[in-house]
Parts: sequence; structure tokens; C-alpha cells
Amino acid sequence: MKCFPIRWIRGVSLVAAIGLLAACQLPKSGPNKTEILSGSVENGGNAFVVEVDDRVTKATSAVPQFGFSSSFRSAQNLTADTVRPGDVLGLTIWENVDDGLLSGETGLATALNEVQVDSEGFIFVPYAGRMRAAGNTPEQLRVLITNKLQDQTPDPQVEVRRVAGDGSTVSLTGTVLTPGVYPIERPTRSLLGMLSQAGGVSVASDIALVTLIRGDQKGTVWYEDLFRNPKLDVALRGGDRILVEEDSRSYIALGATGGQSRVAFDSQDLSALEALAQVGGLLTLSSDPTGIFILREERQDVARNVMGRADLQGEQRMIYLLNLTAPNGLFIARDFVIRDDDTIYVTEAPYAQWSKSISLIAGGLTPIANVATLTGN
Repeated sequence: MKCFPIRWIRGVSLVAAIGLLAACQLPKSGPNKTEILSGSVENGGNAFVVEVDDRVTKATSAVPQFGFSSSFRSAQNLTADTVRPGDVLGLTIWENVDDGLLSGETGLATALNEVQVDSEGFIFVPYAGRMRAAGNTPEQLRVLITNKLQDQTPDPQVEVRRVAGDGSTVSLTGTVLTPGVYPIERPTRSLLGMLSQAGGVSVASDIALVTLIRGDQKGTVWYEDLFRNPKLDVALRGGDRILVEEDSRSYIALGATGGQSRVAFDSQDLSALEALAQVGGLLTLSSDPTGIFILREERQDVARNVMGRADLQGEQRMIYLLNLTAPNGLFIARDFVIRDDDTIYVTEAPYAQWSKSISLIAGGLTPIANVATLTGN
């Protein structure tokens, strides 16, 4: 009977033990690359798996666009002196007689300090009656009141002062430095001017969204775009509401990465490479740079474009595969746009499982004890 050297027997035993442990499915962060690929539509699964190249990057680069409708952009700035419903006016009337209609023992002048323009745009002036004030400038209103009074008192002199009232105000809420209700005045007739009056935004400017609500209309822009594009600095109207919010978009990072969590976007446009950097990058000893997957519910039009199929209906489950080791892999990862609610999953490298197996065999404990140690039981 032939005897085998002890060294050879130990080697065979080691290989057998490693194979046994690998077959027993050691703890891992999730499915490996082969397992994900086996779940594609081509293999009977319910998701399209697509390797990302320059064409796919371009087809999926569409991101939500913000802006204002033409009705917002075409609105003209309010004239600062125009009287509007809700405004408060101050009136002073001088009469050229000792015993006038309005004047008394205190002098020839009569002051009406707070005359509010009603919801229909009218005011009431003694002996002049109910008069339309809205739509007139203080000077035009002065002439109207003078003409009404001069038939009843000789040579009346009228002064009209416009005081900020609730008819020409805008409310600012959200992440602004000083939320509140502000009157529309000459420096604050536009969106940017009003935001400046409130102290600006209280979050990073590159992730701040500004929403303008006017009746049943709504428009949203990035705060930084207000500085870059003057056409977005639209004119305000009384009753407008301005809401400033921090960008709420986020993605989920899982697998063999430096961090596993839901991560908020830190810029308007976030690439796959930037997203990986946000969570600490790949793990040198366990991440598979050829198996980086982005899971997404893709829009119908984008999915049709990516797959080259016009028969796809509704949103499609898409899994995009990035290979950083490809000749232009890093460039593609830099150009691939991450969207809200994406899931980035980095698979473990094949040798990671072998490394765990070898560490179990090489250790002084039994395999069962070592498995218990790895799993924390």
C-alpha cells in the first residue's frame, strides 16, 4: 500500500476544508456579481441588467429640470407707488377757511392717518365718499380727492401717503434666515430681492430649492440659479408665498463600501464616482471594482432608449453595471448620473470569500467556532 507524505495529506485536507466552508456560505454583505447577473430578464428574472457605456451614460443623463412657467417670467415688476387692495394710506387735508368741513379748532389741517383700502380697492373719505384707490398712484388719488372736495370747500389741499399694508406683502417660510411676512417695496419687487431682505437661505446655497406659489401656480428653481440666470428673478405679486427647502434627494449605499446608509445629495448633479466617494470609496481587500451595480426604477422613455425597445410599458426595473477596471471605466463612472432613490450596491471580490475560509482554517479554533466568531454568535 502506497503511503502519501504528511505534507501532501495536509494540503489536500486544507483545500477540502476550504471548499467545504465555501459551500457552507460564509457571512457576506449580499449577493455576488454572478448571482445578480443570473436574475436578469434574459435569465428569467424581472430586472434588466445593462453594462454602462458612453451610450447608456448619455441616455440616462436626464435629470429633473426646475424653472418657472411663462406666466411667472412674463410678469412685470409692480410699480412701487401703485395702490393695491389691503394697502394702508395716510391722508392730510388742508382747507382755506377757518371753519372748514373737516378742520376744527386745532388748525386748518385734518389728518386721516390709517385709511385701509378694502378688498374691492375702495376707500372712504369724509365728504368725498367712497372712492376707488386701487390701481392709482398716490398722486392720481390726490387729484381725485381734491376734485371731489373742491365743490364743498374752497381750494382744498390734499396729501396722500402710501404705507405698507397687507395687500402688498409676501410670506417667506422654510430655511431662510428670517422667515416672516414682508411688504413689496422698491428693493423687494423681485424674488431675489425679497430673499435678500429675509437674510438669504440658512442652508448651503448649492442644495437650496426655492418654490414660488401664486394661487394655484407653482414654480421651483435652485437658489444658485437665481444668481446665474437673471430671467429666473421673477417679479412678485401681493399674496405670493415663497418656500425655501433643502434638497431632499438621497440614495442608498450597500455592500462592500466604506459606509452603508441612506446618503443625502451634496450637490445638484451627483455622479456615481462622487457617490462612492461620499461613502468612503471601495474597500481595498473586499470590494469588486468590476461589480458595482446601480438599481433604479427607470422612466418608460429612458428605459426604451437604453434597451432599444419600443414595447416597454411603464417604469422598468433597471440594474446598471459599472466596471471601474475597464479602460474608460472611471470616466464612465464620473459621467453616470445618480438619481433620487437610487441604490448603489458594491459586490464583494471573489477572493474575499476565500480569504475568510483561509482565515478560518489557519486559525487555532475549529471551523464551527470560527464561523461563530465571524457571525458574532
